Amino acid sequence: MDEAGRVIYGCMGLGGEWNAETYGAAEIEHAEAVVQAALDSGITAFDHADIYGRGKAEAVFGEVLARSPGLRERITVQTKCGIRLAANGRAGHYDLRGASIGARVRESLERLRVDAVDVLLLHRPDPLADPRDVAAALSALHAEGRVRAVGVSNMSAAQITALQAELDLPVVADQLEMSLHSRAWVEQGVLVNTPAAADVGFSDGTLEHCRAHGITLQAWGALARGRYTGRQETPEEHATARLVAGLADRKGTTPETIVLWWLRRHPAGIVPVIGTARPDRVRACRDAATRDPALTHEEWYGLWLAARGRPLP
Repeated sequence: MDEAGRVIYGCMGLGGEWNAETYGAAEIEHAEAVVQAALDSGITAFDHADIYGRGKAEAVFGEVLARSPGLRERITVQTKCGIRLAANGRAGHYDLRGASIGARVRESLERLRVDAVDVLLLHRPDPLADPRDVAAALSALHAEGRVRAVGVSNMSAAQITALQAELDLPVVADQLEMSLHSRAWVEQGVLVNTPAAADVGFSDGTLEHCRAHGITLQAWGALARGRYTGRQETPEEHATARLVAGLADRKGTTPETIVLWWLRRHPAGIVPVIGTARPDRVRACRDAATRDPALTHEEWYGLWLAARGRPLP
């Protein structure tokens, strides 16, 4: 993802319901409105996956591109493959066989109406995947000009290392769930040598590996599903939402920006992926995409401590 990608728009909510029904004019118009809101907000990177909307998210985005000559050259498009949804009595599973990767990418390109994606991410680890087979498929797609760069999603440092050992292309991104609510990525780094470390659930060393090897950390779920900007369910969420609102008011920005700035303030260079399907909420993220995070050291810690609801060890 290039320097312009301070915030990525996640297209999971485009295309309508996740069912077999076809999309129509309303879904295309909605996608146009959301894409325009992103562009108006300085967001030029768009994240897809072949499963989003059962393919309809990519398809309506392709419709938007077809209606907007020159737009493709102004934006970055990435997609993911590797998850097969349950269908026709078949259980949902993961599939990173080389032949499947190639087939899924060709289908995505057809739906998106593009010749190539800027980045292809492997969506989730497949225990049966052979790194050599995966690497060969990715290298072939790159040589064919269908994929310009490759990355992963939901993978650990060890899994990235195993793939990179067979791959002649650099792994450029790892997309992980990271937010003020999903804090295991930051908790793992401070709970070393404490009993609580065993309960964190974040793969040790992944953050450090990505930083050391120039692998961009993309944070899915970055807005924490509105826990601090809309709905709150726990005392910690209410307290954090009040703090977020106060900071937004003092800094002349939006609560959404404060939540995203908390991620961007981290020195790992985290790039938030926002998945809201509401154009107004996309526009609320403008300052996160166009301004450097205006959070002090103490303000960053204040948000973290409010969200975790207990002191640091």
